[in-house]
Amino acid sequence: MTATPKPAGDLSDLYLLDPEYTFLNNGSFGAVPIPVFDRYMQLQRELETHPAKFLKQAREEDLTRSRVALAEFLGTAPENLALVTNVTAGLNVIARSMKLKTGDEVLSTDHEYGSINGAWNFVAHRRGFRYINYPLPVPFRTPEEVVDAFWQGVTPRTRVIAFSHITSPTALTFPARLICKRAREAGILTVVDGAHAPAHIPLDLDDVGADFYSGNLHKWAGGPKGTAFLYARPEVQDLVEPLVAGGKWRREVDEPPLFIGNVQNLGTRDPSRFLVIPTMLEFLREYDWPAVRARCHELVRQALHRICELSGKEPLHPDDEQWYSQMAACPLPTRDTNGIRDRLFEEYKIETTAYVWNDHPIIRVSIQAYNNQAEVDRLIDALKALI
Repeated sequence: MTATPKPAGDLSDLYLLDPEYTFLNNGSFGAVPIPVFDRYMQLQRELETHPAKFLKQAREEDLTRSRVALAEFLGTAPENLALVTNVTAGLNVIARSMKLKTGDEVLSTDHEYGSINGAWNFVAHRRGFRYINYPLPVPFRTPEEVVDAFWQGVTPRTRVIAFSHITSPTALTFPARLICKRAREAGILTVVDGAHAPAHIPLDLDDVGADFYSGNLHKWAGGPKGTAFLYARPEVQDLVEPLVAGGKWRREVDEPPLFIGNVQNLGTRDPSRFLVIPTMLEFLREYDWPAVRARCHELVRQALHRICELSGKEPLHPDDEQWYSQMAACPLPTRDTNGIRDRLFEEYKIETTAYVWNDHPIIRVSIQAYNNQAEVDRLIDALKALI
């Protein structure tokens, strides 16, 4: 029997995903391309073959090489990046480093991810400042309207503005550059949750202008689980304190803390996930990721509009790439979102995520390089039957 040819641009053969299932949930947990995974496994084997030699070299030359490659990809200098395991860990460093006190305010939005809300709320509870999830109602219309609406929450007590570049519950791309610029002019620090941004959208960290920015490489960039970075502008790096103090910590008052040493050096751990970053970036280059992203956007755009037709509801934003790329929050007509999610998986072998956000029933559809038109059609057919 002749194998069914793959659609143009379909890269599913380069991933380890179970072909019996349709995986439309890359936004929750990304998949690692086989060439990247193979290099990851090779590095782990090298670690176990020569543990001491490997770890010593990895802590010096190889980790630096990974940061240099990543810095070029992200539009910044290597000295501004420290490697961390995930955005939750990276932003915990920042939340706990801020010298905030009773009466101060950290302004955020009601579109934020639970773990990041938890980090800020924990520190706020300990230190007495207020963490505010300011409501930004959907649908969004223009970036300027979003910034102006967000700015209604700013007060003379606002010390930090914390927000997502791409939100988890609503899959919206916030106008990060505009927010950071306005905050800088007002003397307010900015902390950006970039969990979904790297490789999902073009990203130039220096141009975004955030004071602190943490992004995951294990979602859309195809890195192994537990691969992420924390960025800090040079002017604010001396504010960063370690969650775990190690050998690179400096206590001399006349010497600023070493940002990378304070954040990245946490004792003995497997550095293989960080050392595979150059291979991950080479994979993105080899397969022309801007073209992959454009194909995926078209598929998610179709899914969004077809689901809106089924539900009879409007999208949360205009049909414009400035608002979404490879992931969309699609309105559902029923609040039984858990039931929809579970039946899609159990009866139709389709994995996605669905939930109610601010009284909006949503199914979030993620489209990555391994997805194709037939899988979008399969989802729509299943939703027709379920809805």
